[in-house]
Amino acid sequence: MRPQWVPTERDIAEARITDFARSVTERTGEPVADYHALWQWSVTDLAGFWRAVWDYFDLGPVAGEVLTGTDMPGAHWFPGTRLNYVDQVIRHLRTDRPAIVAVGEDGPIRELSWAELLHQTAAFARTLRSLGVRPGDRVVGYLPNVPEAVVAFLASASIGAVWSACGQDYSPKAALDRFGQLAPTVLVTADGYRFGGKTYDKRADIEQLRAGLGSSAATVVVPRLGLELPDTLSWTDAIADPTGAPALATEAVEFDHPLWIVFSSGTTGLPKGIVHGHGGVLLEHLKTVALQTDIGPEDTFFWYTTPSWMMWNFQIAGLLAGATIVCYDGSPAHPSPDTLWRIGADVGATVLGTSPGYVLACIKAGSVPRSDHDLSALRTVGITGSALPTSSALWLGTNIGEHVQISAISGGTDVVSAFVGGVRTVPVWPGELSAPYLGVHLDAYDDGGRPVRGEVGELVVTAPMPSMPVSFWNDDDGKRYHAAYFDMFPGTWRHGDWITITDRRSVVVHGRSDATLNRHGVRMGSADIYQCVEQLPEITEALVIGAEQPDGGYWMPLFVVLAPGAEFTDELKTRITSAIRAEVSPRHVPDEIIHAPGIPHTRTGKKLEVPIKKLFQGADPGSVAEPTAVDDPSLLDWYRTIRP
Repeated sequence: MRPQWVPTERDIAEARITDFARSVTERTGEPVADYHALWQWSVTDLAGFWRAVWDYFDLGPVAGEVLTGTDMPGAHWFPGTRLNYVDQVIRHLRTDRPAIVAVGEDGPIRELSWAELLHQTAAFARTLRSLGVRPGDRVVGYLPNVPEAVVAFLASASIGAVWSACGQDYSPKAALDRFGQLAPTVLVTADGYRFGGKTYDKRADIEQLRAGLGSSAATVVVPRLGLELPDTLSWTDAIADPTGAPALATEAVEFDHPLWIVFSSGTTGLPKGIVHGHGGVLLEHLKTVALQTDIGPEDTFFWYTTPSWMMWNFQIAGLLAGATIVCYDGSPAHPSPDTLWRIGADVGATVLGTSPGYVLACIKAGSVPRSDHDLSALRTVGITGSALPTSSALWLGTNIGEHVQISAISGGTDVVSAFVGGVRTVPVWPGELSAPYLGVHLDAYDDGGRPVRGEVGELVVTAPMPSMPVSFWNDDDGKRYHAAYFDMFPGTWRHGDWITITDRRSVVVHGRSDATLNRHGVRMGSADIYQCVEQLPEITEALVIGAEQPDGGYWMPLFVVLAPGAEFTDELKTRITSAIRAEVSPRHVPDEIIHAPGIPHTRTGKKLEVPIKKLFQGADPGSVAEPTAVDDPSLLDWYRTIRP
């Protein structure tokens, strides 16, 4: 296979990771031959690598050791060193570019300068203190993707408070399932939002959420629709400055002091609160955003996301690198399927992130972004959320521009970052992720814990990373944390993805291993089937499961959602079967193809493969998924009714 994109000599020379490699050579006295040599050093000398990252970004004095022990869990990073995530944002005060560009479905684009960002952050931090917020207290956001959410987070972090957020598409119960665990001191919310051309008044939902949180939580309201909420503090008053410009003073905290709590999808039981620390996130995000993604002070970083998803946290890291970030509050496909490309052109995005699902929607809509929009500033398209099919990667090259790097990444909320993805100095092969990230000792294991190459294995990380969770919320003895990652391979992080590491050290992602298809003892990834079937113009989306039967049999149905106007005919089923047989393998052909009214997802867009599998294995429908964690809970009833 030929690479889709190959870095030029100029790309390599100007890449931030090349400059970092030079600093490593100066530090160690050993020349760095290429990226893979740099990666090998980074996972062989963990303490040396992370100290080099710390020094490269000039993060201040280090109290003592970088790393105490390498056990997982149990590694202790930078013990005794104190810092604050927000200090790295403060240092980038500049006047030549905005800090945030805000885009909505209605109204003009607005900009927030670096001075305004820091001024509002300081003012809101003062308000939080006046409301009784102290280090370790929780501040939560029920907000759309707006600059005020970024300000509220930075203000909370600056005083050592702990931030957590979700989007306003979550129901009050779904939000309460998360925030109710945290006993927050302050709730920051908006009166509503606009999405897909519709306006959503959230006042009744906010009152329900407030009632669930109790009277102890003060409420600050961002005016998006101009609606009144009684007994609340307006955002305008919260950032008012009657006594002159306040200085943004930060609270120095321990390296692992909680920065934020991000929640897992939570399809069963209450969502799992994952706690990350100031230092671990700071180091990991500087490495990933600045070195791996090559983002710097001249960049405009736009990733389509919501505060419910870790990519919102990830995009804020653009500020750590001195870049301009873009907050888009709206639908990616309104008023037309190519909306994200239009916004990218309007704001001059140099790095634009989206999902395979959005790319596929553009393909089916016949979009040609490079012809319809000025994407001359665009250097990199980031992709995450699920595996990117080879065909979609090639479409991007043709319809966005061959000079644009397609940087698919794979990671998770668990580390609020990526394990593997594109690198500015490494070629891109269609359908593959270019390389493991620096400091990530990534491997693929078979069921016996043995490394495998060129075949499907469990994605594992065999050495600690500083952004691995500090803890799970309300998991004082650490048992849930240990069970989540370390039960299968003691001492080794098992992430729950199937991958193949190729002979060129790139990575192919096949989907979640807990939803693995295992027909006749051969493991297969569901992503391979989706990539094939969802290309067909008649198919909007697909879901495949493999359900072991009580009699020892194995039933592997494929559910398909039809595009408007398409008919579910024998001829279509034959074409689906033929496509899978030809493009994937005969073993991947399903036992049955079923027309479904829709595919249920988590609130962050992941297909509910495991809950549907459990349903078809006889589980109680009420136990397979928490309805508030599902985008369309009514679909679970449909799957229940067709269960054999």
